[in-house]
Amino acid sequence: MEKYEKVKKIGEGSFGKAILVKSKEDESQYVIKEISISRMSSQERQESRKEVAVLANMRHPNIVQYKESFEEGGCLYIVMDYCEGGDLFKKINSQKGVLFSEDQILNWFVQICLALKHVHDRKILHRDIKSQNIFLTKNGTVQLGDFGIARVLNSTVELARTWIGTPYYLSPEICENKPYNNKSDIWALGCVLYEMCTLKHAFEAGNMKNLVLKIIRGSYPPVSVHYSQDLRSLLAQLFKRSPRERPSVNSILDKPFLAGRIERFLSPESPARPHDAVSLPSTLR
Repeated sequence: MEKYEKVKKIGEGSFGKAILVKSKEDESQYVIKEISISRMSSQERQESRKEVAVLANMRHPNIVQYKESFEEGGCLYIVMDYCEGGDLFKKINSQKGVLFSEDQILNWFVQICLALKHVHDRKILHRDIKSQNIFLTKNGTVQLGDFGIARVLNSTVELARTWIGTPYYLSPEICENKPYNNKSDIWALGCVLYEMCTLKHAFEAGNMKNLVLKIIRGSYPPVSVHYSQDLRSLLAQLFKRSPRERPSVNSILDKPFLAGRIERFLSPESPARPHDAVSLPSTLR
């Protein structure tokens, strides 16, 4: 930690702390995730290192960039770029009830999908998609963050608490203790899209039991007809109770009303272009 100067703590979760720091070398700001590994077995620590290596290989304009990681004093430290625009959750709350335009929602949504495509194409699950894990850079680019963190904790007791921390995004299959796959990420993506459209959670209840019942039933208040039929119909597909019936991220990006927006977010010199061009939606091939 001697290379960084602590500015302030910006978050705390089941994983540990998130600290805003300044590099002593060039004054740049970064976020450091501090994860306690002192109680992990050597196998769990080994797994953690593997997951961090996966994180290190994620290079995409819509994914928060990893800088480095190190271990010190029983903690694992993961250094990531700092997104000055804050997270989507704060942005939604700052609207004070004023709905976003459909254009704005779709621009953000396409960028989130491009990030998730990069992850899913590599056979990796995010496992913790929520508006608090979607960040905005200074110039308004959307970046998906914090995947890998939940996976780092995969084999520890703390993961159970991660779910309890953000129950709004749980898929019906997780609520029923069924295996998790990439379609649970798609359900969580639906929860984020719903929040952008309504400024509220799709599934809310006074206690965990009632919340789980609502999620399993898939019952949520309808989205305003102010938004297009395309958008509302997509939401209904993301919230299909059966994982098999939910679209993959590739088929979401294939939808004509979204496909046309992709080019503006993947510029020719984009680092994502060489890897992703091959599997761009068919409309762009």
